[in-house]
Amino acid sequence: MDGLSLETVAGWGRHPVCRAAVARPERLRLPRAGRVLPRGLGRSYGDAAVPASAQSLVLETVRADRILAFEPSTGALTCEAGLSLAEILRVFVPRGWFTPVSPGTKFVTVGGCVASDVHGKNHHRDGSFGGFVGRLVIETADGRLVECGPDRERELFLATVGGMGLTGLITEATIRLKPIETPWMFVETEPAAGLTEMLDRLRHAGKDWPYTVGWIDCLATGSGLGRGIVIRGRHASRGEAPGVPPRENTPRAVPFDGPAWLLSPALMRAFNTAYYRIQCRRTGGRLVSHDAFFYPLDSLRDWNRLYGRHGFLQYQCVVPRAAGAPVLSELLDRLSRAGAASFLAVIKDFGPESDAYLSFPLEGTTLALDLPYRGPATEDLVHLLNATVIRAGGRIYLAKDAATRREDFERMVPRLPEWRRVRDRWDPEHRFGSALSARLLGDES
Repeated sequence: MDGLSLETVAGWGRHPVCRAAVARPERLRLPRAGRVLPRGLGRSYGDAAVPASAQSLVLETVRADRILAFEPSTGALTCEAGLSLAEILRVFVPRGWFTPVSPGTKFVTVGGCVASDVHGKNHHRDGSFGGFVGRLVIETADGRLVECGPDRERELFLATVGGMGLTGLITEATIRLKPIETPWMFVETEPAAGLTEMLDRLRHAGKDWPYTVGWIDCLATGSGLGRGIVIRGRHASRGEAPGVPPRENTPRAVPFDGPAWLLSPALMRAFNTAYYRIQCRRTGGRLVSHDAFFYPLDSLRDWNRLYGRHGFLQYQCVVPRAAGAPVLSELLDRLSRAGAASFLAVIKDFGPESDAYLSFPLEGTTLALDLPYRGPATEDLVHLLNATVIRAGGRIYLAKDAATRREDFERMVPRLPEWRRVRDRWDPEHRFGSALSARLLGDES
């Protein structure tokens, strides 16, 4: 394959890293032989888009980013897999359309959104990204181009949505955009003094608001455990929004790797306390840009450098609703006592799970937070958190994981045997693999 270069490859968390050959073709096709790892913009945090060894070819999709068709009567957009959500928003927001589901960054590709079955602040109402996919074109391990969707080659479709790029190379997708009246968001915030109040406010807000999310001070203890801010939003109507679009912000770059003292528990505790008190004063409604509401971290380019050259793990789990507050309290208590938590801790409500075999969300509450990577101590903390999650019947998000043990993963995913059966049918030699699949599925590296 032309245009190969030997590069260091890592996820957004900067751990782990691997040297491998990388190709960025304009037309997505598999090489005739060898192991392949499809990769988009590299925004999965852990090792899902990191090769298991230098023997794998990393096939980046970012130059295959063409819009192929759009049907304005339905919002159906057909595009190549490398098209980013940022480009979709740039083209379609002025025309009154928005992505149906948005993760915390817009710098992700459509192929990556399918492979991770990403979720957003509207999962309690709309579900995850795969629910808006009508058709995929996949190049399978033997070189065939196969169309699949909810009503054709359904098993391959369900194994590919949330399948972490391990069933084939997604080359095209048809997704359904949602209509909006303006590019503005109407947003309200309110404080929650503790975890029980946080969960109650999230559930209550979800009945009336399409987008809800909570920020938690994950270092608060005692009666303040789980305190935080509930944020709820909706797309603003023509009657309440200005007649001009919001001004675009120019992202600022982080010019160096963050020093160790920036991650000290004392500084993080002071930051969290100050942020909570400031946000408690910002009650009431206001209009903000969709970028400010959905992608606040995108305003800081390379923000992952704040965690230093050793990087970080982002831990995200979901706990079934029946398990509720006691399990979440236990998780927060473990984090607080370990002094491992950081600036970011997000809590959200999830609606029902989808039919996709490896899709992450299930009905309940999800908690996500960054853990500065400190070697085995951080991985041991992940194992402790996983033990609590498994006991509650929950699971972790593969797009962010880099430390879960294989035996724990197998206990979290009851539909794993079904997924393995479909994967083995379409890729019996496991040409598609990653460091994640070597760690969690036992693939050869």
